[in-house]
Amino acid sequence: MSSANDGRQAAMDSSQIYREETFTDRRVGTIRRLTPVTADGADDAGRPVLYVGQAQVMTPMGAVPISFELDGTTLSAAIAKFGDAADLAVQQTVRELQELRREQASSLVIPDSAGGGIPGDLMGRGRPRR
Repeated sequence: MSSANDGRQAAMDSSQIYREETFTDRRVGTIRRLTPVTADGADDAGRPVLYVGQAQVMTPMGAVPISFELDGTTLSAAIAKFGDAADLAVQQTVRELQELRREQASSLVIPDSAGGGIPGDLMGRGRPRR
């Protein structure tokens, strides 16, 4: 890592290593299976296998990637739960985007129409009158 990190280095936690496999129907989305492994690459049966769904939502600004956890202990269970989990993740993402839009709209500064204008010297017309 660069010296911009104040001398800290990114270090992987050797007790939290996973092997990643990707499954897709090439249409709707992707499922990642994360199999826990030891630091030497052997399966770690003491930790659960994780499944993560991934899909994209088209917006006026382009595709927005969405990731979501899938409850299940097998690939077939993760596949069965993909649709409902994707729908929930899309709804949550839409709510978050709407909230961001509201926050941006409320942060707009509208000039005061009561004469709180710019002093003359800042507009290049000399010093303001007193």
